[in-house]
Amino acid sequence: MVPPETENTIIDAASFVPSRIPSKAALHEPWKLTEEQRQRYRQLAIQARAAKAAGLDITSDENLHPINIPKLSTKLLMPQREDTGISALSLFSGGGGLDLGFSRIGINNVAAFEIMDDAADTIRVACPEMKVYGGEAGDVREVDWSPWRGSVDILHGGPPCQPFSHAGRQRGSLDPRDMWPEFVRAVLKIRPAVFVGENVPALGEAKFAEYVNQTILAPLSKGYHIHVVQLRAQDFGVPQIRRRIFFIGFRNKRIHGKYRPPTPTHAWNDNEALESGIVKCMGVREALGLRESGFDDLSPTIRSTLNGPRNTTSILNSVSARNRFEKLQIWPNGVAASREKAQKFPSPNGHFRLSVPDVALIQGFPDDWPFSGATYKVLGQIGNAVPPPLAYNVAASIVAALGRIK
Repeated sequence: MVPPETENTIIDAASFVPSRIPSKAALHEPWKLTEEQRQRYRQLAIQARAAKAAGLDITSDENLHPINIPKLSTKLLMPQREDTGISALSLFSGGGGLDLGFSRIGINNVAAFEIMDDAADTIRVACPEMKVYGGEAGDVREVDWSPWRGSVDILHGGPPCQPFSHAGRQRGSLDPRDMWPEFVRAVLKIRPAVFVGENVPALGEAKFAEYVNQTILAPLSKGYHIHVVQLRAQDFGVPQIRRRIFFIGFRNKRIHGKYRPPTPTHAWNDNEALESGIVKCMGVREALGLRESGFDDLSPTIRSTLNGPRNTTSILNSVSARNRFEKLQIWPNGVAASREKAQKFPSPNGHFRLSVPDVALIQGFPDDWPFSGATYKVLGQIGNAVPPPLAYNVAASIVAALGRIK
């Protein structure tokens, strides 16, 4: 659920009323809503339940929406390359965005550490060749990294982004979910030839400059030469507005000097694509295989459904995102588990209802990536993940610098 339309309007604090459902999430800060605003959201919830009940009564031959056949093949954005002989260890693996991208470039992910059980199950099924440490065993705070020293070439991972994201209220080091110190500890203990840490671009803003310098750069610069790179998903064919920041460190100064950040393979702007001689990135409607509506655009950034106190299948993260989805004629407020189920539940405004495979595609995952867990848990894995084509191109830039030599 997104903040109300009046989020920038000054309202008398006395007008705010608490939710009828108290939050049990320690770090959750409920939106300050008036009774009128809460009533509007209650009506939306009632309408959603009614639509679900009506959908359950629809027989298979009365489907209201045809099943879309996507035009975008995300696997073509990251062709499978031959084995490089380079090994990697994955931390904070989540739904496997980094793991998938690195694997398709020919890097061997030997093991993964992931504290969320459902996400760990996703990696187990998707990457049977990897040793997966999930749940308590995947809690990196409890791991002695000494046995891993000298055993892998690359250490990669995306520490939780909530401490730095706007959705997470940007508490930084005051947020107990801040795991950058643990990522740094692992790098210093294992001493891989290369490390890759990624996060939301807000980590590169002035607000966190002191944190980045003291917590990440200062301790790691003693043994590594570090590049800080920001990339956009649409520049690599992913039909979504999404930016990520990557900290890429090399132990060897010569290899560091050879390193060149990924260059765009796609362009959203027609003139830029023509002038650069690169491929035009698809809009989200075209990528999903939807009929022409007279307007297409990149998808807004999809949010993780794991933020907040309640289970949700909405991928909205702002009012502006809601407005863009409306122009795209796509309904983001209740994602169905499958395309078959999505066609049975028409949206209130008649717009296209998304399914889990559709959201996965918008994030750059292939249709056959076997996410585990309830729908909101899967959407959380997708929303938290690095778009795999971004990971693929980062991995390719590292392999190019290494020359496929350990």
